[in-house]
Amino acid sequence: MSEKKIIVSKASPRKQETMPVLALRGLVLFPHMVLHFDVGRAKSVLALNEAMSNERKIFLVAQRDIRDDDPTGEQLYRVGVVGEIRQILRTQGDNLRVVVDGRYRGRLLNIDENGPFFSGVVEEYPVRERITNKALCDALVRTVKDLFEEYCYLTPKMPKDIVNGILASEDPFYVAEFIAGNIQLRYEDKQAVLEESSVIKRLELIAKLLENENEILSLEQDIHEKVKEQIDKNQREFYLREQMKAISSELGEGEELFEELDRYREQIRKLSLPQESEEKLLKEVDRMEKMPPNSNEASVIRGYLDTVLELPWNVHTKDKIDIEKARRLLDSEHYGLKKVKERILETLAVRKLSPEIKGQIICLVGPPGVGKTSIARSIAETMGRKYVRLSLGGVRDESDIRGHRKTYIGSMPGRIITALKQAGSANPLMLLDEIDKLGNDFRGDPSSALLEVLDSEQNNAFRDHFIEIPFDLSQVFFIATANDRSTIPAPLLDRMEIIELSSYTREEKFQIARRHLVAKQLKRHGIAAKQLSIADSALYEMIDYYTREAGVRNLERLIASVCRKAAVTIVSKEDTKRLSVTAKNLSTYLGPRKFRDDELTRKDEIGVANGLAWTSVGGEMLQVECAVMEGSGKDQFTGSLGDVMKESVSAAITYIRSVAGQYGISKTFYKDKDLHIHFPEGAVPKDGPSAGITTCTALVSALSGIPIRHDVAMTGEITLRGRVLPIGGLREKTMAAYKYGMKTVIIPAANVPDLEEVEDVVKEHIKFVPAERMETVLETALVRIPRPVIEPPAPAMVPVGERGEDTSIRQ
Repeated sequence: MSEKKIIVSKASPRKQETMPVLALRGLVLFPHMVLHFDVGRAKSVLALNEAMSNERKIFLVAQRDIRDDDPTGEQLYRVGVVGEIRQILRTQGDNLRVVVDGRYRGRLLNIDENGPFFSGVVEEYPVRERITNKALCDALVRTVKDLFEEYCYLTPKMPKDIVNGILASEDPFYVAEFIAGNIQLRYEDKQAVLEESSVIKRLELIAKLLENENEILSLEQDIHEKVKEQIDKNQREFYLREQMKAISSELGEGEELFEELDRYREQIRKLSLPQESEEKLLKEVDRMEKMPPNSNEASVIRGYLDTVLELPWNVHTKDKIDIEKARRLLDSEHYGLKKVKERILETLAVRKLSPEIKGQIICLVGPPGVGKTSIARSIAETMGRKYVRLSLGGVRDESDIRGHRKTYIGSMPGRIITALKQAGSANPLMLLDEIDKLGNDFRGDPSSALLEVLDSEQNNAFRDHFIEIPFDLSQVFFIATANDRSTIPAPLLDRMEIIELSSYTREEKFQIARRHLVAKQLKRHGIAAKQLSIADSALYEMIDYYTREAGVRNLERLIASVCRKAAVTIVSKEDTKRLSVTAKNLSTYLGPRKFRDDELTRKDEIGVANGLAWTSVGGEMLQVECAVMEGSGKDQFTGSLGDVMKESVSAAITYIRSVAGQYGISKTFYKDKDLHIHFPEGAVPKDGPSAGITTCTALVSALSGIPIRHDVAMTGEITLRGRVLPIGGLREKTMAAYKYGMKTVIIPAANVPDLEEVEDVVKEHIKFVPAERMETVLETALVRIPRPVIEPPAPAMVPVGERGEDTSIRQ
């Protein structure tokens, strides 16, 4: 036989009995209570059988760990309840349904766990004790009843007989045990109540457990009500929608509207917009649902939703920046423009190193036809971005930029949002063309509307009046173009980085025509290169005598005109093998020359100086003529001169008066000579200070009678003290000097750094003379330096008496 393991407790004078022990899993039985539970373990079944054969008594005690299928004696609590088996029923399988009536509380003194079932010695463990503080006990009983009543309110399923029995009883022992046995508590808490022998402490423990349970039940009830309310709301909406569908179906409207609404809701949720924007759009869908399908307002909302959903909210293109590829592309599509290309390559390099950079807004400023738009298109192609162009010329209404409110009939989004929709990307390259042509009137100022668009600190939440929800423009690469920088509003100009594009020189126009324009027009007109050839001399002829422009648009039109004339000849005369256009026969295609060279004198003359001027179509030679006549000191200026130019001429005259003696000029010329200064082409307005040294040289020549060299040109501003100040447009002016065969060009010394921009061919054929003072200009331009005027000495002042005169008074 195997040895029995006995756990022995201290001796006790109370009643002791030996009986089977049954381990309860997750259950605690209280005295005077009936417990229903299932039994499936073999030990437990054998213990029940033993009890049924011996007065039906069995000791029920909870096990400490409910996960243990075969607990040992040490894993059982010591305090339990002696019960009487009322009924045993066999259920499915080998399980038994047992009904036990609790008799009294007992304590396990020792246990035998080596047999087929647990058996042990159990002593009676009464809980009744003498209550010394009756008031405290009554207060605790009342508190426990109140808490139990609140518990019953939060748990409506509590049987009424149990509730009434507890509330009607005044016995603290009964109240404590009955409440603990009939409320939902953890088995550990019930075991703690069962083991507590002090009535006061038991009531305090029950009160604490009830209060905690009531708080949990209250929170559960709140959560349940919120969930139920949400479910009821969703069910109500679903029910109402189904009703509306049924009504619409009966009216013959079909289910198309509801399918459309569901489609709108699905598309809105797929966009993953910010919560504010998503709620706004869903609200519009709900409004549309409540309207008749064919109403005007429903059509407005439908158009609004279609427009918003077509925008590229989360569509972005990835930048693919290759600096060498960009350099080759710019060189192949644009001749010259070295500074512009360098600046663009710098921008692309920075974007490659820092893709998240913001705030780079470029404005290309230059005369028409120099390639501003084509440069922007090349940048977009280089970066791999979508290209979209906005023409702002003549825009006078602020709504063209920000859009109209959708409540108006015929309302639509502004040009910015429309361009994004057209591009199909949230980060395109957007060209704002002719930004200097914006106007304003009573309808608003569109340039002010552009301030938010071009501000990197604000445009991440741009609100169009039609869309009404913010759209992020911070990823858009804005490039603006303008012809005149001075007409761009100052706040708008401050937000952009200016890149100047100067007019093309004669050589650049020729290279562009030969490399690009001729081939482009031949292809457009369907003429093969072997059928028509345009000689270089013909291109130079077109540039010099048929066009006067900064760009090459008119030159391209002339080439197209030649191609059309040639096409007629090729089609009408099938035996024509090859046509050749040269400078000699160009007039047969384009007619006589439209422009002619200024008839510059090819000999040294007095009072005629060659100046250099800048125009929007390039540099020009500007001769200044001076005539000196006997008179009373009158000055006359002709040639449609502006105020600045008149002031420059006056400064030159003042300077000559101050140095007249050094150049053989009478110091009284301003009194006894009349001066007439004329600038040819009087119909053309002229202004600016850069003709100052030219005017001064012509005046010195006319007053001193010394000729001016005909192969010398000059440009520069003069001061009253004879200093030569810098000017602008040196590149275009020097190209004009080269074109007219000048050998020497006098420039301000401060403009020497600008010679880097001058074409190499110009530097090879022209000698540049930097001048800081007017003396250098005159030494270079005049044939010879005039001799200074030597004034005769003034007669000495002799007293009258010393001259031998009779000083007596005559009678």
